[in-house]
Amino acid sequence: MSAKTYEVRTYGCQMNVHDSERLSGLLEDAGYVRAPEDTGEGEADIVVFNTCAVRENADNRLYGNLGRLAPIKARKPGMQIAVGGCLAQKDRDTIVKKAPWVDVVFGTHNIGSLPVLLERARVQEEAQVEIAESLEAFPSTLPARRESAYAAWVSISVGCNNTCTFCIVPALRGKEKDRRPGDILAEVEALVAEGVSEITLLGQNVNAYGSDIGDREAFSKLLRACGKVEGLERVRFTSPHPRDFTDDVISAMAETENVMPQLHMPLQSGSDTVLKAMRRSYRQERFLGIIEKVRAAMPDAAISTDIIVGFPGETDEDFEQTLHVVREARFAQAFTFQYSKRPGTPAADMEGQIPKAVVQERYERLVALQEEISWEENKKQVGRTLEVLVAEGEGRKDDATRRLSGRAPDNRLVHFTRPEGPVRPGDVVTVDITYAAPHHLLAEGPTLGVRSTRAGDAWERRNAAEQKKPAGVMLGLPTIGAPAPAPAPTAGCGCD
Repeated sequence: MSAKTYEVRTYGCQMNVHDSERLSGLLEDAGYVRAPEDTGEGEADIVVFNTCAVRENADNRLYGNLGRLAPIKARKPGMQIAVGGCLAQKDRDTIVKKAPWVDVVFGTHNIGSLPVLLERARVQEEAQVEIAESLEAFPSTLPARRESAYAAWVSISVGCNNTCTFCIVPALRGKEKDRRPGDILAEVEALVAEGVSEITLLGQNVNAYGSDIGDREAFSKLLRACGKVEGLERVRFTSPHPRDFTDDVISAMAETENVMPQLHMPLQSGSDTVLKAMRRSYRQERFLGIIEKVRAAMPDAAISTDIIVGFPGETDEDFEQTLHVVREARFAQAFTFQYSKRPGTPAADMEGQIPKAVVQERYERLVALQEEISWEENKKQVGRTLEVLVAEGEGRKDDATRRLSGRAPDNRLVHFTRPEGPVRPGDVVTVDITYAAPHHLLAEGPTLGVRSTRAGDAWERRNAAEQKKPAGVMLGLPTIGAPAPAPAPTAGCGCD
């Protein structure tokens, strides 16, 4: 009898992506097999929804998906549906009441329970709802099926101690809890031994790391320690909070060779009045001061941000202050969002909710300004010679254009002419930048060099094993598998 297949559908932030890799690993440990990429709606035996609760329409999206699966499940004996993540933590028993065909509901703190809950639901023939109120085990300690052979998330903390009025994450993920530095470095070293060359340190408020273990410089020490891991070529982190961003972190970034010259620093608003209403514990001057220090230490650093437009009470003057910060900071990229009510947050009940038409007009002005700045900043890259980590799944038009794609050290997306010789995801190419667009760079000349890496070897082994093809399949054929975890965050998710 063939093994049962599973599918995990992920919504929301990087922490959910990280959790989903663990859910996949747990299911495979329990004997399930991942459904092929071309599996149709409802064809997998187990469908797991890893949900997000920070958008106003998050529940509508979930119940719409569940509704489409209901008739399929009725016709398919043995099929099971599980719902986890932030919405499951928030809504609990409501999910089974609204969608009684769901078999398992589990929360953010007990993802390790999924295989047991699925088996219990099968044996008892009734829904299992289990929501833990505190963390049972760090997700990183659980088995994983990583989406990339050459890049990996490493969770250093879970939860958040901030009380931003637009964000429900602390209520669902709990207070910040830090992993021991030795455990983090042991995971990093194990990943590098498997062939990973790039890691992204992950936390709801990543640079607050150390508050739970009583060391205010723990994060900068961790960055420096990562710099000593032989074979680790690139270190990134997301997402920091301006309140906790200290000079020792800037020094560690500048002085640690494998920490990339890239920073994602959420602004949310440039108005001191709005920042106060958001309960963000910094002001415009503090934010711009951080940007200035980072640029002084790392002149070529690419800085990105999150911005919310139309927060309750935001005036025209408040919005002009946001535009002012955008002009001053000159972000390489900004993840811009129209304010969306998050049920259960203080901001959802605030007076001064902004009319949709006003929010839309402000949003379009902000996007136009940032687009202009992004393009101007990208044009400064033309003529530079860059080392690009070859990626899988980053360039949707690569086959048509005979190009490949990857990330520069500062995380800019680079499309480059396909070399004559073989090159694999995880390898590194050296290229000259010839053209800049607002959201990517082009290297249209010949590749200056190709460096085969252990990360490329790891991709090749994994690809050969999963496709049951001989080793030696090279990039240049249709790409197979899922893309690497992009270091750029799923911003505006309330985790910043």
